[in-house]
Amino acid sequence: MCTRLGLLASVFMTFVCVGCAINPISGEEELMLFGPEDDIKIGRQYAPKVEEELGGKIANDELQRYIDRVGQRVASVSHRPDWEYHFTALKHKSVNALAVPGGYVFITKGLLEKLTTEAQLAGILGHEVTHVVARDSAAALSRQYGMDLLLWAVQTSGVSADAVKAATLTRQIIGLRYSRKDEEEADITGLDYMVQAGYTPEGMVETMKILQDLQTVRPIEFFSTHPLPQNRMAYLRQRIQIRYSDLKDVKIGREEYQQSVLKHLSKDKKDD
Repeated sequence: MCTRLGLLASVFMTFVCVGCAINPISGEEELMLFGPEDDIKIGRQYAPKVEEELGGKIANDELQRYIDRVGQRVASVSHRPDWEYHFTALKHKSVNALAVPGGYVFITKGLLEKLTTEAQLAGILGHEVTHVVARDSAAALSRQYGMDLLLWAVQTSGVSADAVKAATLTRQIIGLRYSRKDEEEADITGLDYMVQAGYTPEGMVETMKILQDLQTVRPIEFFSTHPLPQNRMAYLRQRIQIRYSDLKDVKIGREEYQQSVLKHLSKDKKDD
């Protein structure tokens, strides 16, 4: 009996150790029962479903290349520059951005229309890249919907899956809520990423102010899955004051954003 219990304990400890991973951002050890390769499987299977649910890609190659170029610039200075990232602008009119496991980052037309500079865009994408690097999406899915859902998603990736279950998981990915700790980490690390990529950190604070002003007019989708910005702006400003108060030659990119994003969105609106 003792031998059997000892064997079971050994198997359990092996399972737990295999599932341990170091969060590259916090440096803390976390329980991760799936590897990054499983995140990629889920992303490949569900990123197209998220695209479809949110209206599909904006049909403008120049705009898409620009969004991807800014995203890749930020991702290249992240803790995981060797991972593959995909940045896509979607047609949906909601004000939102989200990360899907496996390096897929989406931003909606509704949010793009509210931004005015490339630095603001870099701040949003830096925040979402942090969620990808920290693997927050997989952890949040596990917390909110159970490990069995993630296990099902991994096992069915790339094969025909139950349509109702797949649609449910797609909506859950879109409405995913992160912990307050995850969000603060994504804000601060996203700020660091955008600065390392050459952008002014004020772009992140400006984005929070834009979102806060929109929220006072009517509730926006972004805050259904993200905390309200008041406290976030305070710790972002503190970070800037302590670490980035003397920055020079940083990129704002107002004209670039106008030409590569707003001009195209305005033209599309006239054509509709």
